[in-house]
Amino acid sequence: MKPLNSQHIIESLELAALACEDPTSLVYQRLFLTNPELEDLFLMDRNDEAKGHMLFEVIEAIIDFVGPKYTSEGLIVTEVINHRQIGVPIEVFDTFFTTVRDTFREMLGNKWTSEFDEAWAQLLLELSHVVHGKSTD
Repeated sequence: MKPLNSQHIIESLELAALACEDPTSLVYQRLFLTNPELEDLFLMDRNDEAKGHMLFEVIEAIIDFVGPKYTSEGLIVTEVINHRQIGVPIEVFDTFFTTVRDTFREMLGNKWTSEFDEAWAQLLLELSHVVHGKSTD
């Protein structure tokens, strides 16, 4: 597997944070536009706290995943199991990670580089391997 360029991931996340302090609504608008069936999972989240927390956890997991990998792989596997118990298909994890990337790419516009695209493509592949229980080595 091709090595992941963590610096491009971190840089894209930093630029996204500068572009939008809280991208929660943007990420979930995109998610629900392309996957309206997922909106029902958040009926009780009227103030977006659960959505915001989930997005925060995903970004923290990505930062750890491209760095020391202290907790990210275990967290992802645990959340796959937890979400499966409430009927969330495993593919939703791939969808959500891709939605985060697509939202940040749109937010950054011409600041999004081909290097970011390449790094995120590799990241999404590696995250998918963790989600689906495949080795990332």
